[in-house]
Amino acid sequence: MELLKKYFGIVWILLGVYVGYERITDSLTKISSDKLEDRVFGWVILCVLVPIVVGGLILFGKYALNGEYKSNE
Repeated sequence: MELLKKYFGIVWILLGVYVGYERITDSLTKISSDKLEDRVFGWVILCVLVPIVVGGLILFGKYALNGEYKSNE
């Protein structure tokens, strides 16, 4: 089970990198839009949501990979 947790740690880290790339490219597309509401939404996603989501996924994966979630039985 501990090995499975380590594999999922790698999966979370890779998912964080993928989500970061995908959200940044989408935000840049929205920022370059002609509509004001798209530009504001793009900046909010880029400056607020991307760091929270990506940081959480990568941190969770790092903890899982380092074995921080070992049971103390």
